[in-house]
Amino acid sequence: MRILVTGSGGLVGSALTEALVTAGHCVTRVVRTIPREGEAAWDPVAGTIDTDHLDGHDVVAHLAGEPVAGRWTPAKKARILSSRVQGTRLLSSTLAGLKQPPAILVSASAIGVYGNRGEETLTEDSAPGSGFLAQVVRAWEAATEPAQAAGIRVVHLRFGIILSPTGGALPRMLLPFRLGLGGPVGSGRQFISWVALGDVVCAIMQAFGQPGLVGPVNVTSPHPVTNAEFARTLGRVLRRPALCRVPACVIRLMLGEMGRELLLSSVRAVPARLLASGFSFRYPDLEGALRQALSSH
Repeated sequence: MRILVTGSGGLVGSALTEALVTAGHCVTRVVRTIPREGEAAWDPVAGTIDTDHLDGHDVVAHLAGEPVAGRWTPAKKARILSSRVQGTRLLSSTLAGLKQPPAILVSASAIGVYGNRGEETLTEDSAPGSGFLAQVVRAWEAATEPAQAAGIRVVHLRFGIILSPTGGALPRMLLPFRLGLGGPVGSGRQFISWVALGDVVCAIMQAFGQPGLVGPVNVTSPHPVTNAEFARTLGRVLRRPALCRVPACVIRLMLGEMGRELLLSSVRAVPARLLASGFSFRYPDLEGALRQALSSH
């Protein structure tokens, strides 16, 4: 297939691009730098995109967006929102107007749409929650409307916490745990909906090939765990204690709104639609996923 990828330099985009090229697909990277062979240029802020290199692709994987980690200043929040909404709207509108539009747009999204929901089990049919991330995700997913209106099958992949030693949340946890200073955050009762990077790549491939996958799709392990269980499991894998609890007040003081929504909120999401499509997780359980991720680190 001919596949267009935005965000190809990110954690998911780089892993997906490598897998696609290895499988023999033709990949065009959409980049914000000066394009080289096999690349197309765009500038979501300026609202420009190189349409000459977009026609004739079978599938688009849209994975670009400002990282959410870091203190959420007003400027940071504006970048998080605009990078997702403006970029997605620009891409969707452009694809809709092509002479040869793609059949499928697989667009990144996030389980942050559900907000802080305690022990409630959340599927793709669950109502959105409240909070900044929920607001961002609703606007982000709505920005694909031009592509949907043009008859393109749109899949919103709602990613959980992606486990990889090279990016995302896991590398930030490793140093304190390896020093024996790791442990639960806050009460430890909040649920973490996690997923191995390898399963994320396979889930994207599944979305490419399954016509029945449309709209929101949770990309999370079928076995979410509490924060306390996550800490115990990571400590066991690293052969270190995991007893140093970080009080919620410290998280709120140091990280503010970002800490409340990313570290103290509880999201117990399950991949109902992926499982119904016949998807089989390579790493369904946390300990196996962590051992695989850290085997060469």
